[in-house]
Amino acid sequence: MDHPSDNPSNSPPYSPPDRPLESPLDSAVTEPVPALLPGLPAGLSQEGLLAALGGSDLAPRGAGPEHERFDDLYLLAPVGVFLLAQDATILQANLAGAALLGIDRAGAGRKSFRAYVAQRFLPDFDAFAARALASHEPVRCGVQLERDRGDRGVPVTLLGCGTAGALRLTVEPAEGRLAALEKSEERFRRIVQTAREGIWEFDAAARTSFANPRMAEMLGYPVEAMVGRPLVSFLDAEGRSLLERNVARQQEGMPGRHELKFMRSDGTPLWVHLTANPLFDADGGFLGALALAADITEHRESAELAYQQANFDALTGLPNRNMFQERLRHEMKKARRERSFLALLFIDLDQFKQINDRFGHQQGDALLVQAAARLGACMRATDTLARIGGDEFVAILPGLGHVQDAERVAEDIVSVLQRPFELAGGAQGTISGSVGIALYPSDAADAEELLRHADQAMYAAKNSGRNRYTYFTDDMQSAAQQRARLAVDLRRAAVQQEFELHYQPIVNLKTGVVERAEALLRWRHPERGLLNPADFIAGAESSGVLLDIGDRAFRQAADQVLAWQRELGRPFQVTINVTSAQLRDEAHGWLGYVESLRLPPRSLVADVSEDILNEPAGHVFERLGRLHALGMQVALDDFGTGHSALAQLTKFDIDYLKIDRSFVAGLTGDSGDLALCEAIILLAHKLGLEVVAEGVETEAQLALLTAAGCDLAQGYVFARPAPADELLALARQVRLDWSGGVADSGAGAGTAIASSAAKPPGPG
Repeated sequence: MDHPSDNPSNSPPYSPPDRPLESPLDSAVTEPVPALLPGLPAGLSQEGLLAALGGSDLAPRGAGPEHERFDDLYLLAPVGVFLLAQDATILQANLAGAALLGIDRAGAGRKSFRAYVAQRFLPDFDAFAARALASHEPVRCGVQLERDRGDRGVPVTLLGCGTAGALRLTVEPAEGRLAALEKSEERFRRIVQTAREGIWEFDAAARTSFANPRMAEMLGYPVEAMVGRPLVSFLDAEGRSLLERNVARQQEGMPGRHELKFMRSDGTPLWVHLTANPLFDADGGFLGALALAADITEHRESAELAYQQANFDALTGLPNRNMFQERLRHEMKKARRERSFLALLFIDLDQFKQINDRFGHQQGDALLVQAAARLGACMRATDTLARIGGDEFVAILPGLGHVQDAERVAEDIVSVLQRPFELAGGAQGTISGSVGIALYPSDAADAEELLRHADQAMYAAKNSGRNRYTYFTDDMQSAAQQRARLAVDLRRAAVQQEFELHYQPIVNLKTGVVERAEALLRWRHPERGLLNPADFIAGAESSGVLLDIGDRAFRQAADQVLAWQRELGRPFQVTINVTSAQLRDEAHGWLGYVESLRLPPRSLVADVSEDILNEPAGHVFERLGRLHALGMQVALDDFGTGHSALAQLTKFDIDYLKIDRSFVAGLTGDSGDLALCEAIILLAHKLGLEVVAEGVETEAQLALLTAAGCDLAQGYVFARPAPADELLALARQVRLDWSGGVADSGAGAGTAIASSAAKPPGPG
C-alpha cells in the first residue's frame, strides 16, 4: 500500500516493507517448521507457515481484487482504514474505522462513506475521491465526519489512492498522528479486549505472543496459559492436515482465507474462520503474524448436518436417492470413458409390508437396518449401495468384467435376504428379495432410463414369483434363464457322474506309434446328447462345479493310464488339461490320489495354458515343481495364442510345446503359418523341448509338419476322440499308416484308420 511515511497505517508492525518477494517462502527467518509440525513440507520457514494461515503480502500479487483487499487492509491499525467502491460504498473497514463511524464492521458493505461526511464538505470529498481514484500516489484532503446529520462533527484527514478500481482510504484525526496514537491507545485497548472476534498473535517461532480474552475463551484457556504455547499444540491430526494443505496452496500461489480446526482445552473441536497478516519490524525483519479468528463451529456443524441429511438415509446411513443419482451419473461417465460396463441392481424387499403390519414400524425399521447391513456385505468396496425408498435399495456395480459378476452379486443378495431376521422380543421376521438388473451401456443411454429399466426388471422378478433376479431385456433374460438351467443341470450331472472321458491318439511322427493320448471331457446330457466342453465349461466355472468335475476327470485319467500300461505291457502316456484353479486348489486332493497310485514316471502329462507363466514366479515354480516331483510332465498348451514372453520358457520346467490348431489350419507350402510353425519347432528343439501339433486334419498338413521336424501330432487325420476301448485298439498297433490303413498289425487285428477325406473338419 503506497502511503507516505507519515501515514500511521503504514507504520510497523502493521505493514510489510516495500520490497519485492519472489515467492511466499522468501523470508529472513529460516527456522524449519518440521520441529513443530512433523509431516509438513520439509524446509518450510516459520514465516511461510504463519503466512499460510491466510493470504498475505508474502503471497504473489495478481491474485485478484479480493486478495489485494485482504492483504492491504490492516484490521488492528489504530487509525481508520477503508476500502471504498467508486460510488463510495464501504467494501471493507478495519476495527478502528468501524468504531469511528459507529457501524458494524460485518455489515459495512451496506453503508456509504459519503453519508458520514458533513454536508458542507461533500464537494471537497467528491473532488478528493475523483482525484484519488485516478492516482496511484496518495492524495490528501481535510473534511469533517459526523455519525448522524446534525451531530457535532470530528475533523479528520483523508489519505487515499486508487487500487484495482477501488479507493483505498486512511482516516486520521486532524490533530496528527502522534496525538491520534495517544488518544486512541485506550480505545484500541478497549477494542481488543472487548472484540467479538478472537485476536491471536504469533512470534517468528509460531508461538503465541498475545491472545485477547475472546480468543482464550474460544479455546477454553486462561489468557496467561496461552502465552508461549506453539500453534501446533492446539491442533489434532485433522487440523494439521488442513494446515498442511493450506501451506501447499500458499506455495502454489493460491491465496485465501481458511477454515481450520483447532482443539479446545476440553478436547472438543473448534472450527474458526482465520485471517492473518505477517508482522515486520522497521528494518523489514519478520516478527510473526497477527490473526483474526471467528468461531464458525456451529455453522460448520449445521452445514455438515445439512449435507448428511441431503445425501444420506437417516435410518440406515446409506446414500439416499440424491447421492445415488450423483454417483450413478459419475460411474456412467467413467464407464463411457473407459469403455467398460456397469450393472444397476434394483432391490425390493418382498413381504416387508406384512412385517410392518404384524410387528409394527419400529420393528420394520430394525429389519431394514439389518437388511442394509446384509446387502452391504455383498458389495465390493468400489460398489455403491443406496436406499431410495421405504423398502427399495439400489446397487451400482461399476467396472465389471463379465455379466456373471452381476449375477453372482444378485444371487448373494437373494440368498442373504431369505435368511430369518432377528427382531426384538425373540421374534423372527422372514422376507425375501426381488432384484432387477439393467446394464450400461447396452440397456440405457442415461441414468434415469437405466434406473427405470432396472425397476421394470425388478417388477418382472416379483411377477415371476419373487425371491429371484431378472434382467431387463428379453434376450438377456433368456440367456440368464439358460445359464440358470445349465447350472442346475451341471450340479446334477456332477452328482450323477454324467461326465466321461474320450481319448484322442497322439502319434510319434518318426515311428508312427501311438505313444500317448489326450483325455478330453465329454458330458452325456440325458436330453441333449454328448456335449463338448465348449458347451458347458464356462457354466461349470460360474456355477462352482468345475473343480469337482476336474478332480473326478483327473482321477479317471490316472486310473485309465495305469490300466492301459498293464494291457499294452509298455510305457504309455495320457495328457489332461489342468487349470490354474486346479493347481491352486488343495481341497480336492487329486495330486495326492496320483501319488497314491505310484504310477511309473512320465505316465501323465499336465496340459497347462501359457497364461499360467504370467502368474507370480514363485507360485508357478512351486506348482510345476510339485507335478514333476510326482513323475508328471508338463506341456504348454495352445502355444502362441497367450501372452507369455519367449524368455519365460527358459525359466520354467516345461517338457512340451503344443502348437495351437489355429496355426496348423492355415498350413500351406508358402504360408506364414508354416514359417511360424517351423520357428516354434526350431525354438523348442534348441531349448530341449518336444513339439506336439494339435488339430492336424489333412495329409498335406501332416507332411509339412513332419518335414519341419515336428515330434508328435494329433487330429482327425488319425482319429476322432473315442472311448477308452477304441483308443486301446489303436495303441496296440505297431505303426499307423495315416495314408489309409495299418502298416503292421503286430499283436492282433488292428483297426483301420479311414482316410482324412472321409472325415468332416472339426476340433481334434
